[in-house]
Amino acid sequence: MATVSSWELRARFARSLSQMYGNEVPAYLDLVDVAAEVNREVLLRHGADAERLGTATRVADERHGAIRVGTAKEMRQVATIFGGFGMQPVGFYDLREAASSAVPVVSTAFRPIDPAELDRNPFRVFTSMLVIDDRRFFTEELTGRLSEFLEHRILFDDELLQLAAVAQAEGQLPTRDADRFVALATQAFELSDQPVDRVWYETLDAISSVAADIGGVSTTHINHLTPRVLDIDELYRRMEARGITMIDDIQGPPGWEGPDVLLRQTSFKALAEARRFVDADGVVHTDSLRVRFGEVEARGVALTPAGRDLYDVMVAKTDARVAEEPGAVRQDVARQVWRENLPTTELELAVQDLAYFTFTLAPESARTGPFEANLASLLQRGWLVPHPIVYEDFLPRSAAGIFQSNLSSEGHKDLSVAGSDRTIDWMSEILGIPVADPNDLYAAQRQRSLDEVSRQLGLTTVLRADT
Repeated sequence: MATVSSWELRARFARSLSQMYGNEVPAYLDLVDVAAEVNREVLLRHGADAERLGTATRVADERHGAIRVGTAKEMRQVATIFGGFGMQPVGFYDLREAASSAVPVVSTAFRPIDPAELDRNPFRVFTSMLVIDDRRFFTEELTGRLSEFLEHRILFDDELLQLAAVAQAEGQLPTRDADRFVALATQAFELSDQPVDRVWYETLDAISSVAADIGGVSTTHINHLTPRVLDIDELYRRMEARGITMIDDIQGPPGWEGPDVLLRQTSFKALAEARRFVDADGVVHTDSLRVRFGEVEARGVALTPAGRDLYDVMVAKTDARVAEEPGAVRQDVARQVWRENLPTTELELAVQDLAYFTFTLAPESARTGPFEANLASLLQRGWLVPHPIVYEDFLPRSAAGIFQSNLSSEGHKDLSVAGSDRTIDWMSEILGIPVADPNDLYAAQRQRSLDEVSRQLGLTTVLRADT
């Protein structure tokens, strides 16, 4: 019997969502076209160097989506569905703390965790959950009403969940079931035409536009699908030249002449889309909402904990300088801070253990100086070649910045009260499966390569990044 493996299911799902979202949000197709155009030009200009963080095929296929749910039960169901596509929860992001406006959600991302699976298809879904008992946003009375509303809705039907469970357990599905699974999963994230209760929606929107988008409707939907581009600054310029309104900034690190690190993101502004509303008197009419937008990303090398500490310092320095110079352009200020603080080569990032790399033996002709069983020395003397590990995850401040740039209002956030405690362990507990720490995944990938070069060099003690 013919079967479809997890990675093929995932690739089909990503393509199906992309087609559906393009039909619903035509400007997304413009974004995909411009990204492909820019990528072709970068590849022609830079050749193999442009593929150091992923092959041209992988970058062209790469997408990440974003969805929002309201309860622990819905999160567990989402984990089952994405598990059927070979996607596991990775990372924990508290957007409540990262956002200056009212964004009362915590998030994780579902993605493949094996490097080979990522190379086959690196689809990710950034999944946010409403924190309905956070008193900075919701009164006790409103929490009760939200809880009752969310507990009575059904986002995913039994057939979808059953097919997902089988796909997750078996790592594959028979062809007919595979087609049905992808179709049902895609339908689950379509924008519904069910009328929205205007009074209830506006009650939540006064607190947070994100809360209204999650808890003010009876369904969920894809908020955005994100292609990957090799030159996000050029894409930004070309989108604006097409008359598409972009958010004010590119989120994340600045563009500069040194190594690309972590993640840069931007988007076009959320578009007004027709939605049906039902008023208190029962009359249904058509109005519009702005909740979905088109995001694009550029990925760099993953930073180690030491590198992330340095990144945080650089962000803080940038914030301080921008505050001191009200007329300054943030990207220009950040670029100068990067030049002052971050190594300008991948080799130096590897030597200083600021970023994650895998390693291979260099040709004998490239090696200089005596052999010493020390990673930094082997790199400096040309015995080993570092290969950057792409950052596969997200930045809470950047995610919050994208969210904020597409909100209809700032909402309400009472800083005089404490928020509800949420952690990666809490997320693991409600999902019933461990949420992976991205650093553990990157470190393990790096160490596997060090184990191999240690064997090739005949070392009795395996090389480690901290030696």
